[in-house]
Amino acid sequence: MAENLHSPEVYDFRRYDRVWQRVAPDLEPYPGVSTAAAMPAPPPQAASAASMARQESQLPGAAQDPCCMGSAASEMLEVLTGYIEEELADRRYFLAMSRQAPSWARQRLRDIAADEGAHARRLMAAYYLITGQCYRPAIASGSITIGRWCPALRERYHMEACNGLNYARSADGTTDPCLSKLLNELSADEYRHAEELMAMLERAIQG
Repeated sequence: MAENLHSPEVYDFRRYDRVWQRVAPDLEPYPGVSTAAAMPAPPPQAASAASMARQESQLPGAAQDPCCMGSAASEMLEVLTGYIEEELADRRYFLAMSRQAPSWARQRLRDIAADEGAHARRLMAAYYLITGQCYRPAIASGSITIGRWCPALRERYHMEACNGLNYARSADGTTDPCLSKLLNELSADEYRHAEELMAMLERAIQG
């Protein structure tokens, strides 16, 4: 059967509405045709998608300026990227250190290296929550020379203790509660690493 092109159901009334509003905005464009009939109902899939979009827009994470990892945290982005690079550098150093350490210290140094890598990943996740973009760290290359065992432990002890202090200061310097919590947790980890390095130094000196 041939399609009736003059039937109101087959017209795109929305296109004609826009034209009519420019020509005669005060007149009814389709006398005798109800608004519901003139405007075809959206397909079920479109209605479902629109409903889901409305629900998602009401989620806390969809807020323009969320209470956590929002504009307050964005003020710390440069600090966060510096910490990411430092954590990755520390990971490389501890892995190199584990290869040159006494046998009794190697596994613990590998564990510390894994912690530093986990710190970098947590900070990169925070960066993404704040910006919606992935941070791409610099790719390090070249060999690392450790030197003598006790001086190396002494150097790393001071480095880890200072990292703990810097994280604590950064936590105090932000008003974002979630970022502050994260930085305090990282501070505690760095202080713990310093204590473990001090214990290794005690054993090395006694031996």
